[in-house]
This record gives sequence, C-alpha cells and structure tokens, in this order.
Amino acid sequence: MKVRFTAGRVRVRIDDLELSALRRGEILDVQVTWPGGGWSLRLDPRATDLTGTGGRLTVGLSAHLDALLDPAEEGITLPGLPRVTVEKDFGPQHA
Repeated sequence: MKVRFTAGRVRVRIDDLELSALRRGEILDVQVTWPGGGWSLRLDPRATDLTGTGGRLTVGLSAHLDALLDPAEEGITLPGLPRVTVEKDFGPQHA
C-alpha cells in the first residue's frame, strides 16, 4: 500500500493482492513510528466511517467496497475530511 498525504487529502494506492485481501475482509495497515509518536492508516472493509484518533486514520470501506472491487472502476473517493481516494495500482509484478 502506498500512501500520499497532501493538504486536506490522502491518496492510497493498492495492488491486486491488497485488493484481494480487502475482498476477503482483511484489514490493511501501514504505519511509521518515531520516538514519541507516529502515524498509521488502516483500510477496513467492514467499517463504515472515516475516523481519526491521534496519529491513526481508519478508512471504513464497507459502503464503497463493491465499487472498489468493480473491474471497470480505477478507484473510489470518499466524502468528508480529509478527502480520501483509494486507487488500484496494478502492475506486472503479480502477473
């Protein structure tokens, strides 16, 4: 999972294996920590809301998972703040 933060936005790119994990109901996490702090992002296919506490942002995908799984869709953008976009980034690495 690749994450990019910009002012008011979070862009997440997932590969085909991560999309398959979401399809199976698995939670995807990425984090970076440093002494005294850190941040993390969680994609949760069963959760419904976008929530943040401290340095953790949880993106609930249950209402958007069907659209994300649709082969015709390149990704989804969730409403709210921050604006979160989850995009499929399928390269030849898993072909």
